[in-house]
Amino acid sequence: MVEPIRRPPPRLHPLALRVMHWVNALSVIALIFSGWKIYDDAVILGWLHFPDWITLGGHPETALQWHFLFMWPLMLNGLIYLAYGIVSGRFVRKLLPISPREILATIRETLRFKLSHDDIRHYNGVQKLLYVGVIAILVVQVLSGLAIWKPVQLSELLALFGTFQIARIAHFVGMALISGFVVVHVLLAILVPKTIVAMITGGPRDAEPVEAGDTTFAPTAH
Repeated sequence: MVEPIRRPPPRLHPLALRVMHWVNALSVIALIFSGWKIYDDAVILGWLHFPDWITLGGHPETALQWHFLFMWPLMLNGLIYLAYGIVSGRFVRKLLPISPREILATIRETLRFKLSHDDIRHYNGVQKLLYVGVIAILVVQVLSGLAIWKPVQLSELLALFGTFQIARIAHFVGMALISGFVVVHVLLAILVPKTIVAMITGGPRDAEPVEAGDTTFAPTAH
């Protein structure tokens, strides 16, 4: 009797996902730093200004050029990432469902310093909420950014926000939320180094091996 062929499951983070992650990370950071310089040229909150040493561009015009440069990689890479997550089923497997009970349980464990990070293949309730939230914020961020950039040519898009100033405020609030996410994300990566190692190497295998010809369970690439 011939032994069934068993193929190993995919890594937690396959190469395509890792490339998209780092392109997004680089683009978002560049957009935040250049955006801070652009903001300084027309502040929304009179008391809030960003020092030059933490901005990208040096001058508002140069900052705009940096902003436009990294806007396109974020948009194109983001669309590919969304398509990948939906078609592969990764979003459903990894991020859904989001249970309020699970979120509260994660918060309680965190406050008691009992939150386990032994198995990085599974996201807790707070991680799911943060990842889904930041994806939604990035979508709004791109739409509001386009509305600000071309308010006349994209007047229909601007109308979704109501006015130019509301679109600016939405873009500013989105920037603040994404900046907060980046800080939390980096801190967690420092506290749990194997998460960032996995995003470089691919991490552990994500499921049990599957026998060739077995159609009852065939994990797609993550």
